Amino acid sequence: MAIEERLSGNAVREAVGESTRALGPYTDRDWTVPAGDLDWSCWTTAAHLAHDLLGYGTQLTGRPETGYLPLDLRVRPDAGPAQVLAVVAACGGLLAAALDTVPARTRAWHWGACDPSGFAAMGIAETLLHTYDIARGLAVGWQPPPAPSAAVLRRLFPDAPAGDPPAVLLWMTGRATLGSRPRRTAWTWRAAVD
Repeated sequence: MAIEERLSGNAVREAVGESTRALGPYTDRDWTVPAGDLDWSCWTTAAHLAHDLLGYGTQLTGRPETGYLPLDLRVRPDAGPAQVLAVVAACGGLLAAALDTVPARTRAWHWGACDPSGFAAMGIAETLLHTYDIARGLAVGWQPPPAPSAAVLRRLFPDAPAGDPPAVLLWMTGRATLGSRPRRTAWTWRAAVD
């Protein structure tokens, strides 16, 4: 299966489904605690994830060439954790629908011209990484699955070292050490194709 086929609307749906399956049983916990090592709470991190998924979808459908569209998602502050996860699922569904409908040649801005597979990879990466952050904050043992981690690494981190894809993805994004390699303090992914 080509990397582009693994970075699709279905792949985004699978990542978001994995996130809601992993976190859904814990919506009765305190989501005001920090999400892992982030400064954000678990609640804020989930709202941020929804915002990113929506933003990637609107970039694809709006196709701006020079910046992000001037919109933001606002999750009502009285929304409970289960409701925020429902917003994540809805926004993931919108990104997946955009990926299902735009032509492969579509380009939209994300620090340069980005193709649909780049937006899919970023949506999957945001979902896996922030699910990991929230799970750590809630003291839930969860790791990103290997197959989507590998697809994200190939598309966004072409310079990633060999190794177990979830461990490498966490290291590439400054969330963990990798063998004798210290934790990274700065990182960026490359989604633009031009």
